[in-house]
Amino acid sequence: MNDHVKTVQAIYEAFGRRDIEAMLGYLDDDVSWEEWDDNQAQLAGVAWMAPRRGKAGAAEFLRIVGGFTFHSFNVVSLLAGEDKVAAEVTVEASVPSTGGHYRDQEMHLWCFNPAGKVVSFRHYLDTAKHIAVAKGNSDLQNPV
Repeated sequence: MNDHVKTVQAIYEAFGRRDIEAMLGYLDDDVSWEEWDDNQAQLAGVAWMAPRRGKAGAAEFLRIVGGFTFHSFNVVSLLAGEDKVAAEVTVEASVPSTGGHYRDQEMHLWCFNPAGKVVSFRHYLDTAKHIAVAKGNSDLQNPV
């Protein structure tokens, strides 16, 4: 379990450096990314919330958010279970491709296989804010 926390910390450190290759090294070849049964941001076409599969899909997500301007990205805490790590994150970012800007409090859920590789990742976030930002609107009504 402690190794999973260290892995998630390493992924966030690589994210801070924008080192996609390092991040992909922690993922299973068939990782699922943002798989949801009924996610409003996905239904609204928010590009960074689209479901993806495999390292190529994860890399596509990372390239999209790599185009964001992050004003802050803070991992507040990490909560570990047997094969999962949840990260409490505060984020403020601008999305140059849409002109949108947001602040949000998110939970990121990382799930691991017995070999210690990430087999799934999912954001729990304010979908209304992300839909607004994808449409070019900003939602600063509820600052973090």
